[in-house]
Amino acid sequence: MKLENKIWDKSECLSRDEIESIQVQRLRETVKRVQNVPFYAKKFKELGIGPEDIKSVSDVKHLPFTTKTDMRENYPLGLMAVPKEKVLRFHGSSGTTGKPTFVAYTKNDLEMWSDMVARFLYSGGARPGHTAQISFGYGLFTGGFGLHYGLEKIGSSIIPAASGNTRRQFTLLQDLKPELLVCTPTYALRLIEYMEDEKIPRESLNLKVAFLGSEPWTEEMRLYIEDRLQVNTCNNYGLSEVIGPGISGECVYHTGMHIQEDYFLVECLDPKTLEPVPEGELGELVITPLNKEAMPMIRYRTRDLAYIVKDSPCPCGRTTKRMSRIKGRSDDMLIIRGVNVFPSQVEEALLQCKDVTPNFLIVLDRPGSLDRSVVQVEMSPAFFSDKMSEMQMLKTNLEETIRSYTGIHFEVDLVQPQSIERFTGKAARVIDNRPKEK
Repeated sequence: MKLENKIWDKSECLSRDEIESIQVQRLRETVKRVQNVPFYAKKFKELGIGPEDIKSVSDVKHLPFTTKTDMRENYPLGLMAVPKEKVLRFHGSSGTTGKPTFVAYTKNDLEMWSDMVARFLYSGGARPGHTAQISFGYGLFTGGFGLHYGLEKIGSSIIPAASGNTRRQFTLLQDLKPELLVCTPTYALRLIEYMEDEKIPRESLNLKVAFLGSEPWTEEMRLYIEDRLQVNTCNNYGLSEVIGPGISGECVYHTGMHIQEDYFLVECLDPKTLEPVPEGELGELVITPLNKEAMPMIRYRTRDLAYIVKDSPCPCGRTTKRMSRIKGRSDDMLIIRGVNVFPSQVEEALLQCKDVTPNFLIVLDRPGSLDRSVVQVEMSPAFFSDKMSEMQMLKTNLEETIRSYTGIHFEVDLVQPQSIERFTGKAARVIDNRPKEK
């Protein structure tokens, strides 16, 4: 289902010269601002670079990179550029691999953030008078609050449902009739599963658009969700280290995610050479926020892999560059028997088969000298109950399909419906039991 498209902010329709003029000015101001941060002051002194050296957008290549390790080494607030009393809010990562990385926001940062989120929500169909159910977690995670304030800026009312408790989620969906849903793609799958298990009629819902983000998902999953929920889905991208959701988002035409170029300078680099890749080729996104006060960031290496869409006009009229969906992460890439594999490739393969669900788990180990790769795949309830005799044929077909997508052989382990853990946030798709390299 496609909704009419309109423009939220005229900055989304500037000429290339106007965009780059803003970027140069704001990049120069950002370089000046980070002189207040000892970490950056030291790096810039070593490189002999200052604001006066930024004369064009291409001069960003002379600036140093920032990594997640840098944030951890300056824990908790060593990268702040303003006094703590000017900070109105803190957010941070989940800290699943250690302490969280914190980010800070001034009043201007929060207003800017709300505006950039409002832009992509509006481009996807959110309107004043709509009701939105936010099924993201509220807390340090930037997703819940980021989408919340963006929707309020548009004039949409909010149901802050938070994550989990799927029965309650459906009570709200049925009784309050929201037009908009905000959640992760994997939680949208959980809602579909619950709806079909409980035989809830789709006609009892009023959903028109689902804004899905916070984790990589495939075009095949989009089609699956749109078919089952009968909604238009819009992808969006962001990460807490840079600001949160709002870096880019899809309009109703699904031609790629429009980058908020007046707020961000986005590079797409070869993760090994750190040199730019041509438009249309996969690379690592490196992002410099251009207007952030509390915690400015220079060339943050996201580790997210995507490509910049080759220059072509979008029917919506926006002129900013667009990026593809996230194809994986350079640090999440699996190397199995010398072949690079991403979990998203397995997901794409599984979504070709109607006899299994999109829920899967990759388990890797090395019992001898070679890697062993297994994909646990849930059978659909109908197949599990009616066609047990055909399991071997399904298993063989799945193994061949996965090989065609990944280039290697995965053993398929068919498991019972709903036996793989469900996630309300980002899904964990891999268990790697192989010995760590020394």
